Amino acid sequence: MSVPTSSTSLYPPGGFAPPKDRRGQAEGTLGLPAGTEVFSADNHISLAEDIFFERFPEDLKDKAPRVWYEEGAFQMGRKGKSFLPGDFSHVLMQYDPLEGSGSNNLAARTADLRADGIAKELAFPNALLALLFYPDKAIRELCFRTYNAYIAELQAQSDGAFYGVGLINWWDGDGARRTLTELKSLGLKTFLLPLSAGKDDDGNVIDYGSAAMIPVWEAIEESGIPVSHHIGESPLSAPCEFNSVIVGMMHNVAPFREVFSKYIFSGILDRHPGLQIGWFEGGINWVPAAIQDAEHLLASFQHMLNRPVEHDVRYYWDNHMRASFMVDPLGLSLIDQIGRDRVMWSSDYPHNESTFGYSEKSLATVVEAVGPVDAAKIVSGNIKDFLGV
Repeated sequence: MSVPTSSTSLYPPGGFAPPKDRRGQAEGTLGLPAGTEVFSADNHISLAEDIFFERFPEDLKDKAPRVWYEEGAFQMGRKGKSFLPGDFSHVLMQYDPLEGSGSNNLAARTADLRADGIAKELAFPNALLALLFYPDKAIRELCFRTYNAYIAELQAQSDGAFYGVGLINWWDGDGARRTLTELKSLGLKTFLLPLSAGKDDDGNVIDYGSAAMIPVWEAIEESGIPVSHHIGESPLSAPCEFNSVIVGMMHNVAPFREVFSKYIFSGILDRHPGLQIGWFEGGINWVPAAIQDAEHLLASFQHMLNRPVEHDVRYYWDNHMRASFMVDPLGLSLIDQIGRDRVMWSSDYPHNESTFGYSEKSLATVVEAVGPVDAAKIVSGNIKDFLGV
């Protein structure tokens, strides 16, 4: 087996600057087994239609967030004021001009991806993240249910090429069961669970690992729907005067350790062994270090635990978790410490850091690292298994 090294990096000497010709550029075979459908495990779609105002009941339309296009990006807000931070809007403007980035042009989106060698995709929302902690929880849940119905319609229109990521009520057990039942009936295959659970009605921070959250995890486990976590929610802890976009991205690409630890050490997976968890867009190189540190800390502090940990750390990763990557030479060099059935390739279309325009080069590094048979799992089979499709 050969692994990527600095000499085979996608990045040119002296700079990390993948080609940014914003069009698909697939040219031919990658040596994958015949019939392999490249399936991007993590793409994004911008909500481009004013669905909340259009679909809310008449008596609630005045409370509906609005969607509009302004200065090169799809915005979301109320009374003409966007909910999106300035840097977030600035980044959106870099890719929303692509016809396929918006939810109003599925044909252009499919054409972009096919031209880049990608047959199928799982699509996470963009600006919709601004609603994750909308203060009116009833309106928040209605927004999520409205979006789920809308994205399910796009999924149905795509003839199996597009799978949308839904949203659920995670802050109370009855709401979780209600929204999961509806999401499943719509045909959606996974949902985004924020890394931060927010606050309860009394203003207390919600702890995913607490006994109070057991009814929510029970509802998720009973649904059989896998959980998806994604980067991008963590604000900087202090202002940044220069190049805040890149500083913010550096902060956001490695946010998983806290929730990863809660699944294991707070007993979430021990209590709910049917759960499956995906970690998206944080790469895969973090996984061996997180497992190693968790093993060392468990051995060092096991005498201080106030609940037992039923399995070794590695068990939880191998049986419950997967992670996605776009370009991760370091992660691929550690692939046998991570598990070839535990990783999923993605394009991240249409984001700036996506492989759009050089996806074949990224895919070729996977084939080089693990060979064509295992590469087919990483670029297609593992995400299909995760979603159950």
